[in-house]
Amino acid sequence: MSGEVGGEACGIHRFVVFGDICGSGTLDLAEKKHQRAAMYAAFDDAYSSVGVEPGTFHQEDRGDGILVALRPDVPPTLMVGRWIDTLYESLRAHNQGRVRPLRLRIGMNAGLVTQDRHGLVGRAVDLAARLCDSPPAKRIMNETPEIDLVVVVSDWLYGNVVADGGRYVEPDHYRSARIRSKETDEAAWFHVPRRPAPPLIGRDGELPPEGEPAPEGEPAAAGEPAAAGERPPAGAARTGVGPSRGDGPTPRPVGGNREYHVGGDLLDIHGNTIHGGFTGIRKGSTKGAGDSVTDPDPRPGSGPRSGSGAGASSGTASGAGEPE
Repeated sequence: MSGEVGGEACGIHRFVVFGDICGSGTLDLAEKKHQRAAMYAAFDDAYSSVGVEPGTFHQEDRGDGILVALRPDVPPTLMVGRWIDTLYESLRAHNQGRVRPLRLRIGMNAGLVTQDRHGLVGRAVDLAARLCDSPPAKRIMNETPEIDLVVVVSDWLYGNVVADGGRYVEPDHYRSARIRSKETDEAAWFHVPRRPAPPLIGRDGELPPEGEPAPEGEPAAAGEPAAAGERPPAGAARTGVGPSRGDGPTPRPVGGNREYHVGGDLLDIHGNTIHGGFTGIRKGSTKGAGDSVTDPDPRPGSGPRSGSGAGASSGTASGAGEPE
């Protein structure tokens, strides 16, 4: 299990977990000891749930965290499924009624790892640590205090294990964001147990505006549907054509006359609804080259009116009702 053959480091493919307690720097010594004990107990519960016995894996203490490398024969699907679920349930039970709950960030990866007398070495270990300490993971925990656990998996692990699904595995509840830290610049996948999506919006893991949840399936920009859970980028232009393009309901009419100006024949106007009775349609009126529709009685209960076809703009129709 050391990843050495004949004294030469060669690496063994192992599943790596890096865990960290959030906000440990703000705790006094007694609370640090208490949360460390609770973290180890939660990890032990999670190991037991997937049949990983004590003494069959490498585990290093990191002060306010843990670094783990499992045996190659541990099925990774168990780690991204039941292991995460049990860890979450253990945290939930421990935190019930506590003023200072135990909150964890977890980085998960798999790859070649070697081990010397000082500990674990390998790119897989480095990346697991970067995932755990990534800015998006820290923002999630800093700005959404009701979340007690965030799990970040590498792009390789998501594509080769999580995406295939399995018991307790929820690939559709992960969201991708870019990790840029030190020498690392690559995609990672974020998951908050019991949530349909973590509060991320965009490739760099920005959070939605304060007080606003990340919506499911809202367009990222005009003509470009976004991935579920993402918001449009700041400053994106709205389409402004009503419910047919997802901009919300047509504005409710208010008292007084209302005039609608159309720059051209009223033939193919999508997503517009004209409320109330109207007296007619005039082409080439004094308003200019465009057409206009006058609505003298814009009452909400009068029902939608619409005009279409060439005849709708070729003359003037009088009286409340449909234009000729």
